[in-house]
Amino acid sequence: MKIRTLIVDDMKLARTRLKLSLARDAEIEVIGECSNGRQAVAAIGQLDPELVFLDIQMPKMNGFEVVEAVGAEQMPVTVFATAFDEFALQAFEANALDYLLKPIDEERLAKTVERVKRRIRQTGPGRLDERLLQLLGSMQNKTEYLKRIPVKTAQHTVLVLTEDIDWIGSAGNYLELHAGQDVYLLRERLHQLEQKLDPEHFMRIHRSVIVNIDRIKTLHPMFNGDQVIVLQDGTKLNLSRTYNQKLLARISG
Repeated sequence: MKIRTLIVDDMKLARTRLKLSLARDAEIEVIGECSNGRQAVAAIGQLDPELVFLDIQMPKMNGFEVVEAVGAEQMPVTVFATAFDEFALQAFEANALDYLLKPIDEERLAKTVERVKRRIRQTGPGRLDERLLQLLGSMQNKTEYLKRIPVKTAQHTVLVLTEDIDWIGSAGNYLELHAGQDVYLLRERLHQLEQKLDPEHFMRIHRSVIVNIDRIKTLHPMFNGDQVIVLQDGTKLNLSRTYNQKLLARISG
């Protein structure tokens, strides 16, 4: 019997890639895809999958909230897709939980699928145990997004409100926080700051740019599949086609 599998990720490209990778395994049958947490909750109830690949970081309802909505006792074997930092990954490892670090590595995926198969063969379609619930609870408490960012200058420290930020760009070893007419330099990596910002309001539109979605005024397509985003203050930013569908889904949702 094939393992009935559900894929949950808010990025279509990520779902497609994972589905293609899983199609190489004769024991895995993908029975559905979901682009958000609400769809996932409904699909788990209707399709009764034995295995779920669940993205943790999704807008409106994240992976933790899916588990809470479905109920731990009703969750099938779950493989989390995460972009969390090293500390959180160590927590997953220590608790013997299945996770995939995004972007997903094919070798890591294969090992995870084999581990899932062994678990299902040995114990049947498992449910989330108390240890997993404790971990989810502790990590959910960590997902309090930044409301202000302390930026050190030569004279003092400025507290920049995240709601005032229009966009963020990489500048060598620093990040430029653009807030109105002000630009602040922060020594941090873009992907690290991205995880601390509320995905309801901020998302990456290029490998070196994060934008405040609420500041977007218009989008203009280009010949190569990219787009130009124009902010309310007239600033123009390139939207890479890699992030195109995710942004369109976000602003239309």
